[in-house]
Amino acid sequence: MKYILIFLSIISLALPYKAYAQTPVEENVQLRIEGPHLKNKDGEVLQLKGMSLFWSQWQPKFYSAKTVEILKNDWQCNVLRAAMAVDYEGYLTYPDRELKKVETVIDAAIAEGLYVIVDWHDHHAEDHLEESKKFFAHISKKYGDCPNIIYEIYNEPLEVSWSEVLKPYHTQIIKAIRKNDSNNIIVCGTPSWSQRIDEALKDPIPEENVAYTLHFYADTHRQELRDLAEKAIAGGLPIFVTEYGTTDASGDGIVNEEQTKIWWKLLDNYKISYCNWSVADKDEACSVLKPESSIEDLTKNRKLTTSGRLVKAKLQN
Repeated sequence: MKYILIFLSIISLALPYKAYAQTPVEENVQLRIEGPHLKNKDGEVLQLKGMSLFWSQWQPKFYSAKTVEILKNDWQCNVLRAAMAVDYEGYLTYPDRELKKVETVIDAAIAEGLYVIVDWHDHHAEDHLEESKKFFAHISKKYGDCPNIIYEIYNEPLEVSWSEVLKPYHTQIIKAIRKNDSNNIIVCGTPSWSQRIDEALKDPIPEENVAYTLHFYADTHRQELRDLAEKAIAGGLPIFVTEYGTTDASGDGIVNEEQTKIWWKLLDNYKISYCNWSVADKDEACSVLKPESSIEDLTKNRKLTTSGRLVKAKLQN
């Protein structure tokens, strides 16, 4: 018996560390919102950091298991975001096609042990209420028992009222989700391209495990928006930066490393989770890959853009 134990000990030491390493979901399991914080199963504050995929109808090749694997193992993401396009020949026109892409990413994230944000990537979701309810009812029924899932039920509302338009919309989608999933986090878009989180602070949604979206592009949105963020945090509002860019609000222009790092410092200080926009090879500054790149090129620094190298280094560190 003694020799068997010694042999097993030697074998265990020879196994690679990866055999023992827990995935992010294995380590943290079911997430919850408490005050302004995202917390894990043990009540510890958790910060998720990762990448957002691009609009699903325009960059479909990255909606693959291989992308998820690389983002986890090479980029060291613990969360990723599937941005399912709604308008512009997206889900409203081709629901089965776009749903299949999103489910491919969800299935891969579950297999890899990552958290995955299921994003209704829309600017007019209040006009697509029934379609949104149907989509999230389906996703919550199919995946609601998986702690990996985070629902982002409205990407970026425009200049619309929080209390009269957005809160009623969110309330109905939350109700549809909670019929199947009573636990997983739901993130709600805020007015003005998900920047006016102060409006949500004045009139929050009286539901558990709900957070509020903050989006920024570092070269456009500077101290004024950071002040709004700190005000909301001080007021106890849970914030999730489901999308940010290193560039100006168009997604192009310069990569403003200085302003990006100021934002990172604030978010890291308050343990606010964030995903960078985006995993794409579109010819614009906020894409992480140069044009005509492949999924495998995510592992090659020479194929990364200025933004890609900056963000990847941040995630790896």
